[in-house]
Amino acid sequence: MSEKNVIGVNVAEDSEKMGYWGVVAIGVGGMVGGGIFAVLGLSVQLTRGAAPIAFLIAGLVALVTSYSYTRLSVTYPNEGGTVAFLDNAFGPGLFTGTMNVLLWISYIVMLSLYTYAFGSYGSAMLPEGFQLIWKHILISGSILVITGLNLLSARFIGEVEDWIVAVKIAILLLFVAIGAMSMDSQRLLPDQWSAPIQMVAGGMIIFLAYEGFELIANTADDVQNPGKTLPRAFYSAVGFVICLYIMVAAVTIGNLSVDKIVDAKDYALAAAARPFLGRYGYVLITIAALLSTASAVNATLYGASRLSYIIAKDGELPESLEHKVWNEPVEGLFITAGVTLVIANLFDLSSISMMGSAGFLLIFAAVNAANAVLAEKTGSRRWIPILGIVLCLGALGSLIWEIGQKTPSHLWILLAMLLLAFMVEGVYRFVKKRILQVPLSRKAGPAR
Repeated sequence: MSEKNVIGVNVAEDSEKMGYWGVVAIGVGGMVGGGIFAVLGLSVQLTRGAAPIAFLIAGLVALVTSYSYTRLSVTYPNEGGTVAFLDNAFGPGLFTGTMNVLLWISYIVMLSLYTYAFGSYGSAMLPEGFQLIWKHILISGSILVITGLNLLSARFIGEVEDWIVAVKIAILLLFVAIGAMSMDSQRLLPDQWSAPIQMVAGGMIIFLAYEGFELIANTADDVQNPGKTLPRAFYSAVGFVICLYIMVAAVTIGNLSVDKIVDAKDYALAAAARPFLGRYGYVLITIAALLSTASAVNATLYGASRLSYIIAKDGELPESLEHKVWNEPVEGLFITAGVTLVIANLFDLSSISMMGSAGFLLIFAAVNAANAVLAEKTGSRRWIPILGIVLCLGALGSLIWEIGQKTPSHLWILLAMLLLAFMVEGVYRFVKKRILQVPLSRKAGPAR
């Protein structure tokens, strides 16, 4: 069976299309990458006993947005995914280019989150006096090693990705099944919750834990009976992950006090396993986190470098990013890895999560807007993507409010990220005056 790679996902050629379970696995694997291991402690810090509610709120925003991804994927089956949807809805203008560059930046932020989590879980196994230096060594080492693997063989980790997904899901379900028997349900009662606006904001700052479901869109051209398979796969994947995250958050809070979770927030899931699984459980969750974050780094780095290639082919980034060496977009790979090294080593978990969540909330709002514009072509009920726009922008507003209340200096980080996306596209467009157009391969057509 021959294969081709689509934004970090290996999919079958026409000789063997993907079925329902294969597509669901891509969506679940994309979401349960490194996100839950990285941001669970941060969610508890912000929402206390309401962390399961926060994951539910964030999941509902993702579920509504998955409707737009479903309809657009069936109408515009293309490996470009989000990029293709925005191009077809709004044309190759400054807004579309800015959103596409923001998508690339957001992928880099996700990479930073995964490498930060890898360093945090790995260093937590070492003596306390050495943890800080080893965290940065592991952060830097993970991105450098996996960048090298992408240069040598991009499919090296990808070939075992399905097994990694299965292992980490199995370990999380084991965590839930055993931990549920020793939970203190009093810790989950409403009197242990934070204020409602903080619950919403807490859900939004960890929204990036749901980010990976859009990878399904990149496989739309390689799916059996896409009109039937894609809707079921999108909703099944997001629904399953919502339930999984709620259960993991509930078991964590039920077995470890909020103060202890906050103290260990960079590796909270492993710390929560110790009370009922002992030292071996702590090690097991740590191994799962290291495997999960390493595979997430590989897939996201691979996807981000190819995303830069696709955007450059549209004329929205420099022509040098269109070039490949050994079939690899080397310039995009090096830029992505270099910026990731800087962000992961200089920013804390809260800042990285805030940037990633804000970026994807804006992008998902734009995708919902694209579906609203193209509702007649996609056969959509326009009120659903409009609701998605309202939810994404409302969620972003609550996130900004929370940041303004707690750490207003972080608002400058968010503003800088948005300005960078705008300036990269605006300045390049002004200097180069390239003629942009939507590639024929991205125009509407029935999914095969």
